[in-house]
Amino acid sequence: MLKIGMVHSTIRGDEKLLMNAARKRTIELIPIDIRKQILNPETGYRTVPCETWQERFDVILERCVSTTLGMHAVSFFEGQNVPVVNTSRVAQLCADKFTTSLKLRNNNVPTIPFAMAFSEDEAAEAAEQLGGYPVVLKPATGSWGRLLAKINDRDALEAVIEQKFVLGTPPHKAFYIQKYIEKPGRDIRVTTIGDKAICAIYREATHWITNTARGAKAKPCKINEALEKLSLAASHAVGGGVLGIDIVETRAGYVENEINHTTEFKNVQRVTEVDVAGKILEYCLEVANGNH
Repeated sequence: MLKIGMVHSTIRGDEKLLMNAARKRTIELIPIDIRKQILNPETGYRTVPCETWQERFDVILERCVSTTLGMHAVSFFEGQNVPVVNTSRVAQLCADKFTTSLKLRNNNVPTIPFAMAFSEDEAAEAAEQLGGYPVVLKPATGSWGRLLAKINDRDALEAVIEQKFVLGTPPHKAFYIQKYIEKPGRDIRVTTIGDKAICAIYREATHWITNTARGAKAKPCKINEALEKLSLAASHAVGGGVLGIDIVETRAGYVENEINHTTEFKNVQRVTEVDVAGKILEYCLEVANGNH
C-alpha cells in the first residue's frame, strides 16, 4: 500500500476531509505535524530514527497553513527525493503574487494589470500607469484577503504607504499594485487538479473583497469552456498540481487574479458536492507512481 504523508501545521476542516477520504479508500494517510519535526537529513523521520523519509513515504501532500513552514518542508522532502504535492517550484511561484502575475503575463494568460514599486512617488506613478485611481494595494505574500487596501486617491496612497514604512516589516515595503476591477458582486474560485478543472464556486459578497475568509458566500459555478481554458492555462503557467485559481469577470471576459498552491477546499466541496479531497488523494497516488 502506498503511503501519503500529509504535512500540516494544524488540522482544519480541509485536512479532516482528506483523512475521511483516505479511510474510505483504504489509503494510508499519515498526518505529520511539521511543528514537531526536526528536518535533519541525517536522522530522517523524527519518531522512527532508523527509517528515512524516502523509505517511509511514497509521496508528501503539503497542507501547512504557514507558507514559511510549508516551503521549508517541501524543500526538505524534495531534497530527500520524495515527490511532493505541490512542488517547491509551484509553491515559490504562487506564494508571491508579483511573481505569479509575471509568470501569467509571460505565458499570455489574461491577468489583472499590475506593477511593483518601492517608494511613495513610484507607487503614485504606477497608479497612473494602471489607469488612475482606484487601485488595489496588496502585500506580495499573504492570504485570506488580509491587509488589502482599495486606494481611491493620492492622499490615501500616502497614508497607507507611510504606515507600511513606519510599522511594516521589510516584505510590506514592497508595494504590489493592481488595477481596481469592478466585480459583479463576486469572483470565481476554480479548483484544478493536474490537467483538469474539477469544479468551481462563486464567492459572493457586498464588499469588494470576496474571500470566503472575509465572509463571502460560496455558491456553485458551472465551468464553461472559457473558464476551463483560462483556469488550465493559469495552472500550466505555474507548473500545475493542486491549485485554487481565482478569476474575475469583466466586460471583456475572464481575467486571472491569484493562484493558491495550498488551496482550501472545504467550502468548494460542500457547495459543489464534488469529492475534492478524494480527487486530491488520487492525484497524489498518480504522482507517487510517476504518472505526473
